[in-house]
Order: sequence, then structure tokens, then C-alpha cells
Amino acid sequence: MDHRTAKSLASGYRDRDALGLVTGAGTAGVLTPPSMPLILYAVVAQVGIEQMFFGSLLPALVMAALTLAWGLLKAPQGWGAQQSGPTPKISRAAWDAKWELLLPIVALGSLFGGFATPVEAAALTALYALLIQTMVHRELTWRHGVPRVFTECGLLVGGVLLILGVAQGLTNFIIDMQIPDLAVDWVAAIITSPWVFLLALNGLLLVAGCLVDVFSAIIILTPMLAPVGAAYGIDPIHLGVIILANLELGYLTPPVGMNLFYAAYRFKRPILEVGRSVLSLFAMLALGVLAITFIPWLSSVLVR
Repeated sequence: MDHRTAKSLASGYRDRDALGLVTGAGTAGVLTPPSMPLILYAVVAQVGIEQMFFGSLLPALVMAALTLAWGLLKAPQGWGAQQSGPTPKISRAAWDAKWELLLPIVALGSLFGGFATPVEAAALTALYALLIQTMVHRELTWRHGVPRVFTECGLLVGGVLLILGVAQGLTNFIIDMQIPDLAVDWVAAIITSPWVFLLALNGLLLVAGCLVDVFSAIIILTPMLAPVGAAYGIDPIHLGVIILANLELGYLTPPVGMNLFYAAYRFKRPILEVGRSVLSLFAMLALGVLAITFIPWLSSVLVR
């Protein structure tokens, strides 16, 4: 059993609720800077990375708040009284995790401070994590641990690059065939209202999110959706947030959401049981996606 699930059960949560909380609690990370999907969308859509980061902050907080609300609703009776006086424990835990908590500061500080490009900021963050693991925590040794981690990272990155390479090839084919222009004409002919288009867009992206990994979906769909969104007057930052919010929700979409399979494999549970555990959380997050879609202010108020 995963230690996070064990802690949820120890706090009095029902087994199904604990499973659903651990499976779905991390989905808001897709919208949280400096996540890779945000950077990839900014590159593909040719919008500012910094603008994309600021545009996604409030939507990420909305999704995180809804997940927190769901967790509180599912909390056992008397849970609040059991958790009284947690300040010393929180302070101690924050101090123990001080080096890990500095990780996003290194990434965002180097990027927004103008000291590094996105690629350089990523390399600096990886170097920081390596030094912390080897010189501070000493959980990795230079002789055995680091080569093993490099090997595992190489396999993971190689697989991702293979998927992205095939997706990029499909994208180039789509552009060469002028499919985005045809999509604009076809959609504009059958949908006249921007609100109806946004609703249909949510449905399309939700299906894509549960069938395709987020990186491939961004590379394939963005070149087609960006011209269509522009035709309806949708800001590209807002469009990107809508795309990513739906793709992250697709991770929890039964029966083939990626997080469902991860959780089923990790916790050795049937996929249907995992799917049932996230249904109510899925409904809660779906309300957040609709709010992000139909309240453009959430994606624009912090953009410079």
C-alpha cells in the first residue's frame, strides 16, 4: 500500500475515499507553474511562457481548492477535532522539507528573474535536485546511485521523445494538408455561438485527455484548435488553460483515464474499483473546468 493511502486510512477516511483522494489529488499539477505541459503549450502555440504561467495560476488554485473541498467533504466525523493543534507538526514537517520546498523557487526564480531561459532553468533545477540528493540527504551515491538514476531517466526521456517525435510528425502532416484552415471553415459553418463552441471543445478535449497522453495531445491538437479559437475571439492564453484543464481532467475519466491505470497498478486494485472511487471527485473537478472555460477573467486577470 502506498504511504499516502495508508496515511489517509489512518486519518479515518473510508478505503474508497482514500483511494480516490490519492488518485486524483495531483491532477492540478498540470496547470501549476512551472509544469512541462504549460511550457509545451506556450512553445507550440507561440505565446509567452511567462504569460502562460500567470494565466494558469488562478485556474490551478480553483482546481486545487475543489480537490481540497472534496477531501473535506469526505473527511470522517470528528476529523477536525482530531487535527486540532497541528502547528508544531506542520512547522516541523516544513523544516524537514526545506530543501525540497526550495525546488520551485529555484526554477521560477531563475526563469522569471531573467537569469535563465526555460531550458537553462530546467537544467539548473535538475542540478539542484541532484546536489540535494547526493550531498545533503545522501540518498544517492556518485558511484552507484547516480549512474542508475541517469539510466532510468534516459529510458524515460527516450520513450517520451519517441512519442513526441511521432506526434510532431502527425502535426506536420496536419499542417501540410491545411487541416486547421478546413477545421475553421467547418466549425464556423455549424457552430455560430462561441459558448456552444466552448462546450463542444470541452467534450472533445475530455475524450482526448483520457485516450492520449497530455504531451502528444498538446502537440497534435493545439495547431488545429488555435486557429479555430482565434476565429471565435478566444484569447490564446485562455484557450491554453482550457485545453490543459480538460486534459488533466481526462486523467480521471473512466474507463481509460491514465491516472486510473496508474493507481490500479500501484495499489493492485481493479480498474473499475479505482474508477468508482474518483467519480464524485471527477464531478467536482468538472465544475471547475466549466468555471475556467466560461469565466475568462480567471485566465486573464494576472497576465501582464
